[in-house]
Amino acid sequence: GVGFKHCDVGIVTKVAADHLGLKGIHTIEQLAKVKGVIPETVLPDGYAILNADDDLVYSMRKSVECNTAIFSMDENSPRIKAMQKRDGLSAVYENGFITICRGEWKMRVVKAVNVPLTYGGKATFMIQNILPAVLMGYVRGFTLEDMKTSLETFIPSASQTPGRLNMFHFKEFDILLDYAHNPAGMRALQQFTNNLEATKKVGIIAGIGDRRTEDNNQIGAIAAEMFDEIIIRADKHLRGKTEEELIAMVEEGIKMTDPNKKITVIPSEEKAIKHAVKTAEKGSIIILCSDVVPEALDLVKKLKEEEATKLYEFTKDDIPNLRKDDENGVHTEAELFLSKEK
Repeated sequence: GVGFKHCDVGIVTKVAADHLGLKGIHTIEQLAKVKGVIPETVLPDGYAILNADDDLVYSMRKSVECNTAIFSMDENSPRIKAMQKRDGLSAVYENGFITICRGEWKMRVVKAVNVPLTYGGKATFMIQNILPAVLMGYVRGFTLEDMKTSLETFIPSASQTPGRLNMFHFKEFDILLDYAHNPAGMRALQQFTNNLEATKKVGIIAGIGDRRTEDNNQIGAIAAEMFDEIIIRADKHLRGKTEEELIAMVEEGIKMTDPNKKITVIPSEEKAIKHAVKTAEKGSIIILCSDVVPEALDLVKKLKEEEATKLYEFTKDDIPNLRKDDENGVHTEAELFLSKEK
């Protein structure tokens, strides 16, 4: 259920095979009915905003009693074209732009590469997520200029978007922390990391206790495609399975894809992170799929601070315009000039 009876805007971005086998939900079609509750709660004068690229989501338009707007990464989608011919509302990604369409009339909001959330256009799933966001803003009365400014100035970071593509640049390597914890999340993360340059990509991953064996196998299989080396850890919250069971499921998935993939098993997330940092090669990137995001972020920030302390020792020589006067201690250039004038 949901924590409210009605809303003004309901958005469904996708239906993926996650949480199956829980609470009587065993098929993706059943899961779609659960997610379909959101657009069904929209008031008659509100909007259900649906993903036209997902068949199950697009079908939800049939069960709503409100206005419908759709979005697609393909401006030539037949569903988008049909909506435009009906003078309906849609959003598309076209020629590098996040664009709102009222009928066939295009209103370009912003270039995707200029939106920090997209990492220069590399994170295509973020572009897809922005499409319904601008539709929501538009139907709620935000101007195109306000949306453009907001998108261009919202910076993904550990404080603004904890656990969502948090990048940390160390001197010799990078760490990317993300909450990807299911096959769909891993696929989206894969699309992004495939666009990143690195001498080596090291993944830190784990199985999920309340997911099916095949789901955890698939997490391992996708990781085998993504990473040159994999560290398998265990979640803090095991959700009904043992560490050994979850590690075995993920490892099985890895070996089904690449029997020769280098695998290191370190159940503790903290120890796994420290091991990856200690053994990181110059130019490499560590992709950390975390389960307790606040704790992982705190550790990565601590390691970053420790490195900065060692690399960038601060002394009085670093203070601009500061120099020593023989007998009168430390003075600025301006103070010395004034003392000479006197």
